[in-house]
Amino acid sequence: MITTQMNYTQELKDLTITRSLRLLRDGFKSDFATYAYSDERMTELLHELSAEFVESNIPVVDEDNQLELSMMLMESVDIIAR
Repeated sequence: MITTQMNYTQELKDLTITRSLRLLRDGFKSDFATYAYSDERMTELLHELSAEFVESNIPVVDEDNQLELSMMLMESVDIIAR
């Protein structure tokens, strides 16, 4: 009986913590998206990934066109909180 009560109390505590964390997430997700998108490291990462993507998936022979296309892809990405 005591073990059941302790388990119930712990489950209730865990649910309360999870609910609180979800509220914090919902309150800060837009700020985080703005923060991440404006960070120089994100720009560098998107640049690297877009260049790798174009090289691996799109048969553009000219290196200048590859670079241009990768930049266009990178610029088409937005980070939004959902």
